[in-house]
Order: sequence, then C-alpha cells, then structure tokens
Amino acid sequence: MTELTPAQARTDVLSGLTVALALVPEAVAFAFVAGVEPLVGLYAAFIVGLITAVFGGRPGMISGATGALAVVMVSLVTAHGVEYLFATVVLMGILQVIAGIFRLGKFMRMVPHPVMLGFVNGLAIVIFLAQLEQFRVSDGAGGHVWMSGTTLAITLALVGATMALIWATPKVTRLVPAPLAAIGIVAALVITFDIPVPRVGDLASVKGGLPQFHIPMVPLTFETLQVIFPYAIILAAIGLIESLLTLNLVSEITGNRGRAGKEVYAQGAANIVTGFFGGMGGCAMIGQSMINVNSGGRTRLAGISAALFLLAFILFASGIIELIPLAALVGVMFMVVIGTFAWQSINLMRRIPRSDSLVILLVTAVTVAEDLATAVVVGVIISALVYAWNAAAQIQARPRPSVTEKGALVYDIRGPLFFGSAQRFQQMFNPETDPDVVILDFDQSRVVDQSALQAIEAVAAKYDEAGKTLQLRHLSRDCHTLLSRAGQLMVDSDDDPHYAIAVDYDIRLGRIGGH
Repeated sequence: MTELTPAQARTDVLSGLTVALALVPEAVAFAFVAGVEPLVGLYAAFIVGLITAVFGGRPGMISGATGALAVVMVSLVTAHGVEYLFATVVLMGILQVIAGIFRLGKFMRMVPHPVMLGFVNGLAIVIFLAQLEQFRVSDGAGGHVWMSGTTLAITLALVGATMALIWATPKVTRLVPAPLAAIGIVAALVITFDIPVPRVGDLASVKGGLPQFHIPMVPLTFETLQVIFPYAIILAAIGLIESLLTLNLVSEITGNRGRAGKEVYAQGAANIVTGFFGGMGGCAMIGQSMINVNSGGRTRLAGISAALFLLAFILFASGIIELIPLAALVGVMFMVVIGTFAWQSINLMRRIPRSDSLVILLVTAVTVAEDLATAVVVGVIISALVYAWNAAAQIQARPRPSVTEKGALVYDIRGPLFFGSAQRFQQMFNPETDPDVVILDFDQSRVVDQSALQAIEAVAAKYDEAGKTLQLRHLSRDCHTLLSRAGQLMVDSDDDPHYAIAVDYDIRLGRIGGH
C-alpha cells in the first residue's frame, strides 16, 4: 500500500484534477448514449466515483458512468422513461451487494489470461472509437456531420500537440502530471487566440446544483419489477465484470493487490445511492483509471479529489470547463489507448497455442461488437471447452500383467476421468478377450465427477455380463462407497487417495444417479 506522504498527496490531487477534466466529456457523452440529460451522467460520475474511492477495494481506481452500461440503458429509457432507469440502478446496486454477500467476486479468478488480454485490447479499441465522435459537429439542422477542411486540420493538430506534450513533459518535469500540463497548455493556446475548434460547452452545459435525494417515481408493483429486473441483472453483471477486471489490471500495473470483495460491496452501495440521487449508475472506468495511474495517483485521495473536482466544476467552474477544447481531451484519451492496448499480445499470439490466440481475438471482437460481459463469458466458456478437450485426450489405460495375482491383467489408468473423457474411457477395454480377473489401477488418475463414476460402473457392468471379475484400486474413499456393488469390485489399499468428488450420489437400487 502506497504511503500518503505530502509529495504523494500533491501528486494525487493533481492527478485527480486531470481525471476530473477527462471525466466531463465522457460523462456527458455516455448520458447522451443512454438518452438522459448530461447532469444525470455527471452526477453518476461524482457519486459513484466518490463512494468507490472511499470504500472500494483498489485505491487509485476511478469509477463513473460508462459506455458499457449506457448502451444497455438506452432501450429502457426509450421505452419507459428516466424514472425507470433510476429504479433499475437502485436494484442493480442491491444485486451487486447480494453478489458481495455471496462472494461472487472470487469467480474472477476463473478468468484466464488470454481473456484478460482480449478484454484490455477490446476496451482500448472501444475507447478509441468513442473519441471519434468528438470529430463530429452540428450541421445546424439537429444532426451531426464529420469535420472537414480547416476545422479538421486544426483539431488534428491540437490532438497531436496534446499527445506530444504528454510524451515530452515527463522528460522535463514531473511536478505536474503530463496529461494535466498538456490540457492546460493546449487550452490556454485555444482560449488566448480564440481558435475555432469544438469545446466542452459545445456538447452541453455542465452547470448544475447539488444532486437532490429523489425516490424513483415508478409504481411499486410486480409489473414494474418485471420491467426493471432483467435490465438490473445485466447492468449488475456488466458493472461487476468491468470493475473487477479493471481492478486486476490496475493491481498488475501498480504491484499492489486489490480486494475484489470490498470492491463489489462498494460498487453496489454506490449504485444504490446514485439511483436515489438522480444518477445513471456506473462502474470502474479503465480509461480514467489509466490516466490516474499514469499521472502518479496511487491512494484513495486521487479518486476522492477527482470526484470533488468534478462536483466543483458543476457548481462553480462550468464556465471555465466549457472553454476547454475537446481536442485536448481527445489527445489524452488517445494516449490512454496507446498505453492500454496490450501490444505484446500481437507477438505473443505467434508463440502461444492457437486456442489461446483465438480467445484473445474473439474476446477483443465481442467486446467491441457487443459488450464486455458477453465477451468475458464467451472467452471463459471457450477456454473451459478447450481445457476439457485437451484434458480428455490425456486419459490412458496401459495394460500389464499383475505382479500379485497370477493370470490377472492390470490396467494403469492415467489422466483425469471426467465428463469429457468418460466415453473414451469406456472404449478402452475389451471384456471378451481379457482374462477372468481384471484390475483397474487409478493411482495415476483422478475421478472428478458423476460422469466418471457412471463410466466406471458401465465398464464394470460389461465385465460382469462377460462373467469376469473387475477390481478397482487406488480410488478415493467416497468412490469406494459409491461404487461398491457386490463387494468384489473394490480392493482396499493403504495408499488410497483421500480427495473428494464434487457432488453427492444416490446408490440406492444398485446404481449411481444424481440427486
């Protein structure tokens, strides 16, 4: 844990200011995506950012309104209105708190590294594509068209200047975070010379008051629950997945481990409060988190400062903030894209198994085309199927004469026996040609699930039908109990393993079956 020294406190505050400046256009843009007023997005960025900064599981991580949530919200707002969105955000937070109670955050350990790489690359592309919207200007008739001519050239030049300043500033001084210095210099240049480029105020006014407590005005009926519950489930899942994956990423960068369980509770509490104060809800933001980390923000003070600066912008400094050129903020986010994308994964895919390369590419593509939650679920499922396929291929049954019993044949079973290898296991034996006594030795194997037990019983039944004796050795004690059919199947050994299978079985009526 980073110690909060005076020098670190100064760095955290300046980093928080940088993050707050970058949060403004993002929150406004995501509010437009969700179909709500800009202040709904800004209030969410303030409330979610503040609560997670104080109580979250990863100091230095930034949370707020995100595009991944906004794209889910838009259909709800269009069909039922913003009050239903507030109610959904409250229920979303409750579901996330319940997830914390049941410690569901620990399942993030099941996310393979290729999925993490795909997640990082996909979000980097999403952040990049989101910035392209800033190159669209009003056509005067309520629509938008792409920039062209002199405006486009000047904007691109300012974006390039911002990126160059971010790269060069650390080589000159580290007293001020490079993104903040770049924003300040470019903004001063644009304001001083009145350069005609789009500014934050062209998106929307960020002026407002303190968020007010507000109970969502929706009927307290079962029909309302039917409307909001599916959205709340999806939003809660997306929010937790994005937050916990971002937590892992920031932990890897800073070298300090985050606490997933604490982050789940904080996200849930933040969304409950946000829903009652007119916010659109939120989760961790990888772009702003990377800005904070790269600017030196390491403690909770950085996130708290970002939230408080954002509130100050809304209450007191909207006129100044609205003068900042969007090109400066786009330049900052482009540098975030460059720093976020896992460039090493391009070369890595040449050396790792093709299945892992496929997972990286697929998760990246689904993140861009659909959403993060879908991409992670798809990646985990494919990784699990590939693992099961490879593990199933390891099952072997090597025959050898028995040393202790004359005329008996021993099969040394190797590899895991589970649902993926059960069918192949049953095809490895030939009761018609084997001797009268056959021994299956599981010393180099492990029986994992019900499918494995059923496969063993099926093989035993074939030998029984052939009038031959099958003995099982080196099975765990629970397998002894579950597989004892007539007494002659099991052979006790002092070195029998003691692991347990993961399910219970019913051996009444002389067969194995799941409860």
